[in-house]
Amino acid sequence: MEYAIRRFRDDDAQALASIMGAAISYIGTRAYTQQQVDAWFARHHTPERYLERAAAGHTIFVATDPDDRPIAYTLLEADGHLDHLYCHPDHTRRGIAEKLLERSEQEARAIGCTRLYTEASDLARPAFERLGYTATHRREFEIAHGDHMVPIHNWAMEKLLA
Repeated sequence: MEYAIRRFRDDDAQALASIMGAAISYIGTRAYTQQQVDAWFARHHTPERYLERAAAGHTIFVATDPDDRPIAYTLLEADGHLDHLYCHPDHTRRGIAEKLLERSEQEARAIGCTRLYTEASDLARPAFERLGYTATHRREFEIAHGDHMVPIHNWAMEKLLA
């Protein structure tokens, strides 16, 4: 299947929220407990949040299928923080994450960033490593969920753009 990468459009917001939710729900259990996945999922973005992020100047790149339907995306902040990398479960392991990361890196360079950084899940870490990111440390933290705190972790990662 041929995929394209383009910039976010307002009518993508619902699809991106669905992609994030599906990725967390269906792929998350490969590396995290159900309790951790449930807490992570409860924090996922609404469609309105994507519109807010785009209006705030964040760059969202969307990978689409041949019918221009969104299937994956990245969200890049102006300081080089790559806040999101999510791929719909039906489209994983096809090189899409790497293509999105490459496009985000091109944009970061174009806007003058000298460093990209992210907090990657256990699941996303290999894609970042394939593109030259280095894990600096494992981040242990808790997410409030219901009436309790759920321990979870991810990886602080960075790539210098010299």
